Amino acid sequence: MRKSIFIMFLFLAGKNVAQEQSLFKETYRPQYHFSPAKNWTNDPNGLVYYGGVYHLFFQHNPFGNEWGHMSWGHATSKDLMHWKELPVAIAEENGVAIFSGSAVVDKNNSTGFSTQPDQQSLVAIYTAHTEKLQTQALAFSNDKGLTWKKYKGNPVLDLHKKDFRDPNVFWYEAGKKWVMAVSQPIEHQISFYSSNNLKEWKLLSNFGPAGDLSGVWECPDLMQVPIEGEPGKTKWVLFTSQNSTMQYFVGEFDGTKFIEDKPQTKIHKQDYGTDYYAAVTYHNSPDKQPISIGWVNNWEYANTIPTKPWKSAMSLPRKLSVKKRGDDWVLIQHPLSTLEELRLKKEAISNNSVSKEYDLFQKGNCFEMSFDMIPAKNAVGGIKIAVGNGHYFEIGYDAAREKLFIDRSNTNHSFNSKYASINRKEADLKMYTGMIRLHIYFDESIVEIYTADGTVVFTSQVFPDKSENGMQFYSNGSEIRYENVRYWKMKSTWF
Repeated sequence: MRKSIFIMFLFLAGKNVAQEQSLFKETYRPQYHFSPAKNWTNDPNGLVYYGGVYHLFFQHNPFGNEWGHMSWGHATSKDLMHWKELPVAIAEENGVAIFSGSAVVDKNNSTGFSTQPDQQSLVAIYTAHTEKLQTQALAFSNDKGLTWKKYKGNPVLDLHKKDFRDPNVFWYEAGKKWVMAVSQPIEHQISFYSSNNLKEWKLLSNFGPAGDLSGVWECPDLMQVPIEGEPGKTKWVLFTSQNSTMQYFVGEFDGTKFIEDKPQTKIHKQDYGTDYYAAVTYHNSPDKQPISIGWVNNWEYANTIPTKPWKSAMSLPRKLSVKKRGDDWVLIQHPLSTLEELRLKKEAISNNSVSKEYDLFQKGNCFEMSFDMIPAKNAVGGIKIAVGNGHYFEIGYDAAREKLFIDRSNTNHSFNSKYASINRKEADLKMYTGMIRLHIYFDESIVEIYTADGTVVFTSQVFPDKSENGMQFYSNGSEIRYENVRYWKMKSTWF
């Protein structure tokens, strides 16, 4: 009997080791985008630099691979590429879920949570959620984020509303106070509050409705962003998320109100793709550069994407700035240059003129690629990736309409009808210099595309079979010239 038990123990132990060794090697698992080892994740939360590392908290279900039991997962990184996942930071408890929020370093111990002279508390401000009520609450850590305690005086802000969520807090140096941006989802408003101690909050003003009103407003973030080419100068940028897309506003914040510069009828989007939501920023990065991370998924089909034992991932970290274009301000987003450290040997691809199709010899679904397209006047063409078995993901430019588009209608979409129906997205893109320069990151199941000096970005999910790993330049019959083509396979950040 004892021998049988011992053999069973060895079998189970061996099985667990095998399972752990297979993690991060699964089909569709991103190799240089963050995803938790197991189970569901959505919004990034509490992006804060503290203790020499970047902290990433995130909405997480510790018990399953679909949305539920919302708690804060936790990971840290020294370079925003290689991540170490830590135990759940703030857990659902007594029927109260831990919804989205932010985290700050309480340098001056305004809360009184620090108990030692040389101690600085890390404080999380989050939405405490029940079926009938959403309030804002605090938790704190005095050991660099490893363990957390919920504040006994919670909630710290309660409007007795069912929908009132996603507090994003930062220190406003000019006014020597904490400022919170928090969403009034149904009203399409962002409310601004101030506090001296993170515990007692005073209403300052409301912004909205404005811009995109197609869905409830969530996950606000107000930040100072540098102006491109003007050292030392900044603008204030406000992010909101609605349904399965995002928008931004550019203006000024005087410590009480956010005022948009010349309100536009045009909706300004951070991302024109199918799968980018709830992006927030590091407000206190070491070089004061705001860096955003978003959730790569779409609420229309998020629970059913064909991944296991994890579900959903984060975008590449994006460095933010703004610039004036005519009388309008536009957001600029670029992946961090440190990603170049993941490149393997550059593979040369010669210049080509294409009027139909041209198969590239490079194969793979984990790469970085850039090239210039010089299209004829009425050309429609671009590149197809994840090619095979009659499937492909299309990144194209319509020169006559001056539109860049993505189309995944010819990819595997059998797992969800809504995913299948949301298959094409496009953005205005003028050819100011006679050519289009595309920068593409493909990471197993995530495609990120940057163009127009970072002012136009697309993010999308695609789920190809392993054999669907080809690439092809294409055109509708009009000539397109492809030049300065560069291609790198990418190393995994997990091994």
